[in-house]
Amino acid sequence: MAADTDTKYGAAEQAASGGLPQLDLSTWFNQIFWLVIVFAALYFILSMFILPRLREGISDREDRISDDLDQASNMQREAEEAEKAYNRSLADARAKAMNVAETTKKSIDAEIASEIEAADANMDRQAEIAEANIRKIKTKALSNIESIAGETAIEVVSTLTGKAPTAAAVRAAMTP
Repeated sequence: MAADTDTKYGAAEQAASGGLPQLDLSTWFNQIFWLVIVFAALYFILSMFILPRLREGISDREDRISDDLDQASNMQREAEEAEKAYNRSLADARAKAMNVAETTKKSIDAEIASEIEAADANMDRQAEIAEANIRKIKTKALSNIESIAGETAIEVVSTLTGKAPTAAAVRAAMTP
């Protein structure tokens, strides 16, 4: 059977001619005809079915990339706005905290001042009470000084002279 096919297609003749069958000029027009038909069919199939899908895929990819870039720029803008809002709120919070701290400091200073005034008033009252006690003690001491001095003078004179002077004589001697 193999011999049948060889004789049928002229393989034996071609082998006997000693050349390549592709370079046989009698089959060139037939080969060129089929080459043109195959390339035309491939061109038609590529241009009608495959290339439009590739173009569509490339176009979709470009659209997706541009949408992603737009979305990224929008997100960046939103992030910058959020950062600005955060910084503003942080500055407001700091200002509010400083205001609260200053208000608290003023109220504490006022409270301390009032407590100092109360303590000063209390100390003034205690000083007045102490001065009154001192005046009483001083007055009592001064009133007793004359009698103590008189008694001391009587003892000294009686010890020195051996005679006890009278209280009236001592008082007369002490009065200027």
